[in-house]
Amino acid sequence: MEFLLQQKLEEDKKMATFLKLNSYWYKDLNRNSDSYKNFVTAMKDKYHLKVTDKLSDAIDNIDIISGILDTLK
Repeated sequence: MEFLLQQKLEEDKKMATFLKLNSYWYKDLNRNSDSYKNFVTAMKDKYHLKVTDKLSDAIDNIDIISGILDTLK
């Protein structure tokens, strides 16, 4: 694995944790450092860090708040 890639993985705690929990990524990243993008995508899917996930969570929170306000009327 390239040194810069190792450094990126260790700097971000979420990436380091995801890599430790899903150790099969070590093999992929050692063989081909271009699979880093796939690794980041898989991590974002697992931890719901994509923009669409954040928007969905925000919409859910708005729905909950509006439901609470409707019941208080």
